[in-house]
Amino acid sequence: MPENTETGNQQLPVAVIGAGPVGLAAAAHLLERGLTPVIIEAGDAPAAAIDAWGHIRLFSPWRYNIDAAARRLLAGTGWQEPDPEVLPTGGELIGEYLNPLASVPAIAGALRTNTRVTGISRQGMDKTHSRGRETTPFLLRVEDAEGATTNYRVRAVIDASGTWNTPNPLGQAGLQAEGEVEARAAGFITDPLPDVTRRDRARFAGKHVLVVGAGHSAANTLLSLGELAAQEPGTRISWAIRRNSAAGLYGGGDLDGLPARGALGSRLRALVEEGAIELHTSFTITGFKNADSLAVVGTTPDGQAQLDVDLLVPATGFRPDLDMLREVRLDLDPAVEAPRELGPLIDPEFHSCGTVEPHGARLLAHPEKDFYITGMKSYGRAPTFLMATGYEQVRSIAAALAGDQEAADNVELVLPETGVCSTDLGGSCDTTTTTTGADEAACCAAPEPAFLGIPTGLAHGRSAGQEN
Repeated sequence: MPENTETGNQQLPVAVIGAGPVGLAAAAHLLERGLTPVIIEAGDAPAAAIDAWGHIRLFSPWRYNIDAAARRLLAGTGWQEPDPEVLPTGGELIGEYLNPLASVPAIAGALRTNTRVTGISRQGMDKTHSRGRETTPFLLRVEDAEGATTNYRVRAVIDASGTWNTPNPLGQAGLQAEGEVEARAAGFITDPLPDVTRRDRARFAGKHVLVVGAGHSAANTLLSLGELAAQEPGTRISWAIRRNSAAGLYGGGDLDGLPARGALGSRLRALVEEGAIELHTSFTITGFKNADSLAVVGTTPDGQAQLDVDLLVPATGFRPDLDMLREVRLDLDPAVEAPRELGPLIDPEFHSCGTVEPHGARLLAHPEKDFYITGMKSYGRAPTFLMATGYEQVRSIAAALAGDQEAADNVELVLPETGVCSTDLGGSCDTTTTTTGADEAACCAAPEPAFLGIPTGLAHGRSAGQEN
C-alpha cells in the first residue's frame, strides 16, 4: 500500500498492473494462495482497453473465456455464469464477467482505477545496484488522474498492462512515416477498431476511408465499412497492405476450424471481388500530407503512389511499452521483446498460437527476482497470444510467489493448431481454446452468432493486423 511500513517483504502486497482479464485472473489466483494483491488500472474502470472495442464479437464461446480461479471466486456471489456456447462481444465480456469479478469485495478493495504506473524500481536502488537487491521491496511510482504521485512498496510485480496503448507505426521498418504524428493530431487517423456502424457512424458515413493492415481487426473494420457503404451513399472503401496478396487473411473459408472466423474471410473476399473494397497490395507508406483531406504517400513495385482519403483506420498491431521498466533488470528476446526464453517459442515466423509450448513462471522469469510480464505484453511484438495462455501464466506465477514451485512448474495448456488462433489485437488481449478431443469439437461447432466479428485484445490473439 502507499508507503507501507512493514519490514518483512512477505507481508507486502503483490502489485498487479492492469485490470483486464489476465490482470484480474492474476488477482484471483493470488487470493486463492493467501497473497494480497493491489491492482493498478490506468483506466477509469476495469478492462478499459476492451471497452474501446466492446462492439466486437469474439470467435470463441464463453466456456473458454473465464479463468478457473475467477470462476471459483465468483461462485459464492450469486453470479450467473453465461451460456458456455454463446460468443460474447467485448462489452458482454466486461458486463457479464469482468465487472462482476471486479466487484467481488476482495478484488474491489484491492483495485485502484485512474492510476497509472510511471516507474518501477527497488526501494533505494537503481538498476546498477546489486547488493541485497533480491530482498529489497519493489517501489512503484504511480500517478492519479490529477497528476499526483504516490509510491507503493510491494513484494512482487505482475505486469499485465497489455499493449493497446502503444500501436505500431504506419510507416516502414517499424518507424513512423513522415507527417504521421501531425496526421494523427489533425484527426485524420482514427483509433483502431472504431464502431463504424453505430457509435462512430457519423464520422465515416459518406467518406473515403482507408484501412491499413492485414490482420483480422482490419477485416472486421472492412466488413463494417462494407455494411455502412451499402446504407450510406458516397461511402468509399480502400484497403492497403504491404503484402502482394490478401489471400492469407481470407483464410480457409469453409475449412476453417472456427466457422465464425472462416466466414469472416469469405465475406471479405466477396467484397473485394465485387469491387466494394478497392485493394492496394504491395503498398508501403512513406509519408502523409494533410490539408482538407489526407494524402497517403507510398511506394509500390510500379513506383511512388498516392491515395487521397478522408480518414485512415490503422490496423497494424501493437508493441509493448517498456518505458516504465527502465530500472528493472529485464532479459528480453531481441526480436519480439518477449522474455528471452519465450521468444523463440512464439516467433510468428515459425509458430501459430496452437504450437506454442505451455509456459509459466520459470519461463517468464527475468533477472529481477519476483518480477513478471504476463498477458499480451509478455508476447512483446508477437501476434499469437491467447487469453487462456495468460490464465495459465498467472496461475503458475501465483504458485511460485506462494512458494509452491511444484505447482508453478506443472504447466498444462493444450491448444489446437487451428481453432481460435489467428485473430489480432491486444491488449489485452486473448481468448481461447484449451482442450482437445470432444471439447475441441464443441469449440469448433458453429455457434450461429448473429454477428461475426473478431476478438481483439483479449480474444484469440493476433495483435491487430500486426503483419500488414
